[in-house]
Amino acid sequence: MLVSDFDYHLPEDLIAQEPLADRAASRMMTLDRRTGAVHDRLFRDLPSLLRPGDLLVLNDSRVIPARLYAHRAGLHTQANHRVTGRVQILLAEQLSAWEWRALVRPGRKVLTGEVLEFFSEPDPAESGDRDSEAFALRAVALRAEVIAHGEFGERMIRFEPIPDFFETVERLGHMPLPPYIHRQDRAADRDRYQTVYARERGSVAAPTAGLHFTPGILDALRACGVRIATVTLHVGLGTFQPVHVERVEDVRLHAERYTLSPETAAALNAARREGRRIVSAGTTTVRTLEHCALQGTEFAPHSGSTTIFISPGFQFRAVSALLTNFHLPQSTLLMLVSAFAGRERILAAYRHAVAERYRFFSYGDCMLIE
Repeated sequence: MLVSDFDYHLPEDLIAQEPLADRAASRMMTLDRRTGAVHDRLFRDLPSLLRPGDLLVLNDSRVIPARLYAHRAGLHTQANHRVTGRVQILLAEQLSAWEWRALVRPGRKVLTGEVLEFFSEPDPAESGDRDSEAFALRAVALRAEVIAHGEFGERMIRFEPIPDFFETVERLGHMPLPPYIHRQDRAADRDRYQTVYARERGSVAAPTAGLHFTPGILDALRACGVRIATVTLHVGLGTFQPVHVERVEDVRLHAERYTLSPETAAALNAARREGRRIVSAGTTTVRTLEHCALQGTEFAPHSGSTTIFISPGFQFRAVSALLTNFHLPQSTLLMLVSAFAGRERILAAYRHAVAERYRFFSYGDCMLIE
C-alpha cells in the first residue's frame, strides 16, 4: 500500500482556524463501519448514541506550552550581553530530567554544540527595537546546549538545571498550535487547546477528539449509564512530522510515553468479560489500548512507551467504537481510522464531510465510528 492511497481533496477554507465558542456545539458525523452509512448529527447527541454499559476511555494527557523562542548565543563582553539569531524551539519529547528532543526552525544553521538562550522578557525586535538597551540586558531565564543533530529539523538539547523548569516553561512558552492553524496562539488557546479533563503534563499536541467534551456532556454520559476511564499517552513529535516515505510498510513512528492505571486496567478487563463495548475517544487512546492489548490476554497496569503504527490489516483487540476528529491527507492517523473502518468507507465519509462543509482538524468537527 502507498501513502498516496490515503489522499483526499480538502478545500483550504474548511480547515478550522478557531475553536467554536461552545465546545459541545461541534457537528458529528456517524459512520457505520459495517455498512458505510453516514448520518449528520451534533456532538451533543453523543450521550444518546452510546449504549448503557459502554466504557468510554479518554486520554488525560495535558498539553504543555512547548513552543519557545530562543536566541543563539553570540558575543559576550563585560559591558553587556549580545545575542544573535532568533529561532523557534518546539519541545517534542522529554528524554531525561534535562534532555529533550526538539524541532528547531530554522534548523539548518543551528549546529551541535551551540548554546540557545531563552529570555524572560519579550524580544524588542518584535517591535522593531533590536538596538535597544533592553535587548542587550534582558535576563536569561533558560539556557540549553544542542547536543545532537537529527533529520528534518530535529535536535537533542540539554537544559542547564534550574529549580523551577516547568514553571518557567509555562511562563515563557506558547501553546503549540499545529502548523495548519495560520495564526499566533492567544491566551484563550491555553484553555481551548486543552481537554477539560487534562491532568498529566507532557503532550506537545492536544488529543483533539477530547476537545469537544464539557463537564455537562460527561455528566450526561454517566447519567445514561456510560462508564468513563482514562489512560495517559503523551503526544509527541510524530504529530508534527509529515510522512517521508512512499510505502505504508516503511512508516516508523516516534516512541510516545503512556500509563495504564490499575483502575483503568480493571475497568477494561471487566468490560471485556461482560461483553461491553470499549469506546475510544481519539486515536491516541486507540494506540494506547491496542498496544497494551498486545502485551497479554488481560490488561495489566504499567507505564511504558509505544511506537505502534496501525494501518489497514491491523487486528483490533480492544476498541469497539471510536470518536475522532478529521485527519490530514496521507497521515498516519488517517491510516489508523482506515484500519478501523476500511479505507474506502473512510474516504467516502471524508468526501461527504467536504461536501457538507464540516470543519476539519484540531479545532474542527468530529465523527463517531461504530
